[in-house]
Amino acid sequence: MSTAAEIVEELKFPTEVQLLTFYMEDVMEEESTDNIYKFCKKHSVQETDFYAHFSSMEQLKQQIWITFLHNATETLKADASFAQYNDTNKLVALYFTFFEVLTLNRSYITCVLPNNAEALKNLNQLKGLRTAFKAFLGESLNPKSPSFIPEQLSSFAQPLVNESYWVQFLFILHFWLNDTSKGFEKTDVLIEKLIHTSQELSNSKPMESLIDLGKFLWKTKR
Repeated sequence: MSTAAEIVEELKFPTEVQLLTFYMEDVMEEESTDNIYKFCKKHSVQETDFYAHFSSMEQLKQQIWITFLHNATETLKADASFAQYNDTNKLVALYFTFFEVLTLNRSYITCVLPNNAEALKNLNQLKGLRTAFKAFLGESLNPKSPSFIPEQLSSFAQPLVNESYWVQFLFILHFWLNDTSKGFEKTDVLIEKLIHTSQELSNSKPMESLIDLGKFLWKTKR
């Protein structure tokens, strides 16, 4: 028979973060399940309490990534100097901070992400992150369309610009997953070179930056 303390503990309403943590720990301990009943039973959670936060396990998985991004963006917003950065420095700061958060959770991430660049593009668990990522770009970074696009067409081009940054992020994520350098320093170098190159491309002065980026990527493959 359960003690009074155990009954109180079972009835305690779980927070969203607790549910996310339960799932992440299950994954790392190779005990994860997509069955909500089994998940709730293992962690002494009422199914109704689970559904108060998530409609499915898939939604929970997506929220983990959204939370990673939220932690990074809240850190940036807490820094008064961030608002004064130009778009290039804001993007660099976003990537550096976001990958610091991802590094803290690398054990989980390497368990759930495929080591395949193409597979990352269509991964369901990243769909929510894609939406949140592009929303943050539009609200805080306001990336500009390339200068060679006529102003009257910029509103049509802007969604493509935002999407290009998402593809850029996936490229960096795949690189980071395979980065074996100390402190993932090669990923830091890639971020700086990639952002610099993309900004140069938007200003129609790409050649020197493209050569520099190409040299770096070639060296990392050797």
